[in-house]
Amino acid sequence: MYRPKIKVFDCTIRDGGLINNHDFDFNFVRNVYKALSQSGVDYMEIGYKNSRELFSSSEYGQWKFCDDEEIKRVIDGVESQIKISVMVDVGRVNIDNIKPKKESPVDMIRVAAYVKDIDKAIFMVNSFADKGYETTINIMAISKDMGPELDEALAQIEKESKVDVVYIVDSFGYLYQEPVEYLVKKFKNIIKTKEVGFHGHNNQQLAFANTIEAIIHNANYLDATVYGIGRAAGNCPLELLIGFLKNPKFDIRPILDLISNEFIPLRDKIEWGYIIPYAISGMMNEHPRAAMALRKGKNKENYRQFYESLTNIGIE
Repeated sequence: MYRPKIKVFDCTIRDGGLINNHDFDFNFVRNVYKALSQSGVDYMEIGYKNSRELFSSSEYGQWKFCDDEEIKRVIDGVESQIKISVMVDVGRVNIDNIKPKKESPVDMIRVAAYVKDIDKAIFMVNSFADKGYETTINIMAISKDMGPELDEALAQIEKESKVDVVYIVDSFGYLYQEPVEYLVKKFKNIIKTKEVGFHGHNNQQLAFANTIEAIIHNANYLDATVYGIGRAAGNCPLELLIGFLKNPKFDIRPILDLISNEFIPLRDKIEWGYIIPYAISGMMNEHPRAAMALRKGKNKENYRQFYESLTNIGIE
């Protein structure tokens, strides 16, 4: 599967931060950066660039906001070719607070948006592009919006945006092989001047398989996380993706060391990965928030009751 155009995009700190309110220790983040730099991965998404005035700073850690000075501390003194990315949500960032690229350690800004908000996402990426950043639009919860509204949104992106990459985001871990093929082909058919990316969640243990399917149909930007860490069921494991690609520029060994030294101990503190409630929410094409709430409650192993609550089976 060697293809020079493929870019591997690590979302470990950003997506993993959805588990612990973005409160990773500074040294942990720096160790992730060092390992990714040694591995040859193309991008590291270090967190969100949300505006502090819109959130409680006491509730969230610093990677919810990704101040430029903190990013500089992380990367300082590390020899690296990896590019730094941050993500913003529509309506959660003050664009005027984003410095021009020449004044920031950030290389790429990714805008997460639903199909209904594509016009706002286009305005944002155009603003960021004008400031010198690489950009993406990540279309979230795409399994809920695969019809004519998506076609219109993609046509609008192609015609009106300066974005570099448009992402298919399987937010609920619902997609199988056939809809991944369908979506990548749809994106490639409508979007002629941008790259296509894929971001999978592992609710049904298909994030890696679906990423391979996206590669087969010429999606060139691929998201993954170390040891599959991420919200709820997590994401495509970075180590599996690197092993699959057979690109000599990637070195899996630093990632394996990172897993041994940092992520195995972390699993004793926070939970992620394939767990039955997340599988059920994926099967039902539902946001995992109910499953996440279940895992924090007293009846977290009552899988049948949870299934029936989502399907109404057994309710009279």
